[in-house]
Amino acid sequence: MPTTYAEFNDKTEAVEVAKAFKSRIQGKTALVTGGNIKGLGFSHAYGLASGGPAHLILAGRTSSKMAECIAAINAGFPDVDVRPLEVDLSSQKSVRAAAAIVLGWSDIPTIDYIVNVAGVMGIPKRTLSVDGIEIQMGTNHVGHWLLACLLMPKLIAAADGKPKGSVRIVNVSSGSPFIATMRWSDMNFDKVNKTLPAVEQPNYQFMARWGYTGLEDVPYAGIDGYNRSKVANVLCGIGFTNALYEKYGILGLAVHPGVIKTELGRDFPPEVTASVEHMAASGDFTYKTLGAGASTALVAALDPKIIVEPHGGPDNKENYGAFMMDCQVTDKTQPLAVATSEANKLWTWSEEQVKEKFSW
Repeated sequence: MPTTYAEFNDKTEAVEVAKAFKSRIQGKTALVTGGNIKGLGFSHAYGLASGGPAHLILAGRTSSKMAECIAAINAGFPDVDVRPLEVDLSSQKSVRAAAAIVLGWSDIPTIDYIVNVAGVMGIPKRTLSVDGIEIQMGTNHVGHWLLACLLMPKLIAAADGKPKGSVRIVNVSSGSPFIATMRWSDMNFDKVNKTLPAVEQPNYQFMARWGYTGLEDVPYAGIDGYNRSKVANVLCGIGFTNALYEKYGILGLAVHPGVIKTELGRDFPPEVTASVEHMAASGDFTYKTLGAGASTALVAALDPKIIVEPHGGPDNKENYGAFMMDCQVTDKTQPLAVATSEANKLWTWSEEQVKEKFSW
C-alpha cells in the first residue's frame, strides 16, 4: 500500500511531513506521550505543532521535563494550545487519573490523533510494575493501550461524520517486530528461555550482537523484554483497527522510528552500549536525527492514503499497512508480529491485566 509521498524516506524530517499534511493538522487535537526535550516524544509534538493544531496534549511522567518541552514549542508556535498531562504509564491508577482529567476538559471535546511515544528500554533486572506486569510490557503497551481505551469517547466524537481513517492511534514501536514474537507462555519472564516453546524463545543470534550472551539458561534479558513490548505495540494497533475501523473509522498503526540517540538506552549495561556503538560504526545502521525519528509516525497519523479495508479470516492481513518504517509501509515483519489472531489474543490478555473489558 503506497503512501502519498514516495520521496519521503529515512532522512525526512517531521516538520516536512507536517507541512505536506498541514490541512490534516490545522484545528485538530493531538495527544503525544513522552515529555522529554531530548526524546522522541518532544520531536513528535514539535512536528505536529508546526502544522497548527488547535490543541496539543503532551503527556509525561515528570512535570519539569514537560514544562521544558512546552516552553520550546510555545517559542516556535505561540498560537498552539499545549497542555501538560502528568501520567506514569507503568501505573494503571495513574493512567486512569490522567484519562479522567482529559475527559473533564470540556473545551477539548474531541481527540483526532494519539501518538504513543513514551517508553522504557533494556531494564537490566526483571522488574514488575505496581500492577504485577513486567515493567516494559506494563509501560510500553498496557499503559498506552489503557489510556487510549479510556479516552475513546473523545476519539469516537472526533470521527463522527468524517471519512474513515481520519482519526488515528499510532504506536511508536521499534525494529523488534522484525525478529521477535510474543511470549505467551511466560509473560513475566519466570521460566528459563530454553524451556519455552521454540517460537517464543528469544532470537539468540540477534541478542548476541547486542552483547547479550548465555541467554538460553536464564529467563530474562533487558532487550528481550523490550522486544516483546514493541511487538505488542504493533499488535495493539491492529487490535484497535479490528475493534474500531469498521464501526467508527478509527485506524490503529505502528511504526519503527529508526535508531536515534536518546536517553532511552540509559539502562543498558556497558557491554551492550559498546555493542550498539560497534554496530553503528560497522554500518549496520545509521543514526537518525530526532526530527527524522518522528517523521514516520506523523505520516502514519496524517497520510489519507493509508487506509485499511478489513478482510475475512482470523489470520488474514486485514492489518496490512499497520507497520511502517522510513515513512513507508513495510511487510518485512515476523508473521506472528502482525497476525490478527495474535492481536486478538493480546486484546484479551490486556483486558485481563486491567480487569476491564472494552467495547464501543
